[in-house]
Amino acid sequence: MDISQISEQLSPEPKRFPDCCLAISSTLITYLASLLPRKPKFTISIGSGSGLLEGLIVHYDKNVSVEGVEVDSTINRYIAEEDMNVVPGGWGLWSAAQEAAAWMLITKYIDTYGDQTVDFIVWLGPRVDWPDYEPRLCQSPFSEFSFPEHIGLTPYETVVVARRPS
Repeated sequence: MDISQISEQLSPEPKRFPDCCLAISSTLITYLASLLPRKPKFTISIGSGSGLLEGLIVHYDKNVSVEGVEVDSTINRYIAEEDMNVVPGGWGLWSAAQEAAAWMLITKYIDTYGDQTVDFIVWLGPRVDWPDYEPRLCQSPFSEFSFPEHIGLTPYETVVVARRPS
């Protein structure tokens, strides 16, 4: 199924898709597309997997650029080939990450590139996993958190937007 067919299946209620670890809704895609920077700036999604979430965001708003970073290019199904970046392993970093305006992330990138030009970080995942990431982000340059509500997630998932303190 192509990205436009999947996009047509979205509704305001979160729906699970076999190619994504989050339940996805039209509300979530609209929220993320409005949050992420516009071209020529770009966002990187670290651990993008199949790229379904990223592909839906870009399909929804062509003025948003989301590049994927993954350890295996064969799992990508929805991110354009020119926007997919492969690192040699879970320990590998994509050096162009420091040029991105926003990250959807893994904390190792904060350690290596956190003092660069990145404006903010979007953390997406199960609510029960957030306590594992919160202390690390509290100690980073991105320690000001917002927890947007009513953005089309299931009750057990969350989005955290981490910014530099103003």
